[in-house]
Amino acid sequence: MDFPLPNVSTDLTGQTAFVTGASSGLGRRFAQVLAACGAKVAIAARRMDRLETLAAEIRNAGGVAEPIELDVADDEALAPAIAQAEAALGTVTILVNNAGIPDAQRAHKMPLDLINRVIDVNLRAPYVLSCEVARRLIEIKTPGRIVNIASIAAFEYAGNGAALYSITKAGVIRMTEALAVEWARFNINVNAIAPGAFASEMMDGMLERVGDISQHFPRKRLGQPAQMDSTLLFLVSPASECVTGTFVKIDDGQGPR
Repeated sequence: MDFPLPNVSTDLTGQTAFVTGASSGLGRRFAQVLAACGAKVAIAARRMDRLETLAAEIRNAGGVAEPIELDVADDEALAPAIAQAEAALGTVTILVNNAGIPDAQRAHKMPLDLINRVIDVNLRAPYVLSCEVARRLIEIKTPGRIVNIASIAAFEYAGNGAALYSITKAGVIRMTEALAVEWARFNINVNAIAPGAFASEMMDGMLERVGDISQHFPRKRLGQPAQMDSTLLFLVSPASECVTGTFVKIDDGQGPR
């Protein structure tokens, strides 16, 4: 095959992206970045007021956005949310499974309803959404990109009541690897990003509980969402055509190897 030099592009014109957890933090940034590169973006989260604000910002910048109210823990709402996005914007060719919640309790003290919700949001929803998007792409023989947001906690457990969070994020990594193999023949690439400690609404809650952990890091800082732009764009762009079933750690050298 003949590829141009360099084989790199961030032009997502003609693509439709679906981003969960888009009302704040990393998801908000991901949606803005994808829209800025030409993708039509379905932004999904529970807080519709925040989604409307984000949609207005994207539209004012010349992009296309469709806000979709969605609690990813409600598994019966997942397929209809994808259908709503496709009715408004066309076939979803990029899925960013970003929504996630912490457990913030010691494992032996967690009530069953919290256990269920952490598993539903962090692992079950990404799996169901991935399958729904893939099924639609396979039916029309169209390639796609799925990016799962895992965590450095999938590989190292820092304690402080995050056992189930760590377990679910490890599950996201394994899910990424397994689905990549299953869907490779359909040209659906499945990859993951594993962030370290990044500034976000969820991180703000953690810092309130445990203090400023950044002072223990070599660079004494938290990561900023914008520092993930290049990785996200690589994983959804034509340049990553041969990259599937892998993960990229972005942790600023914060922890042990």
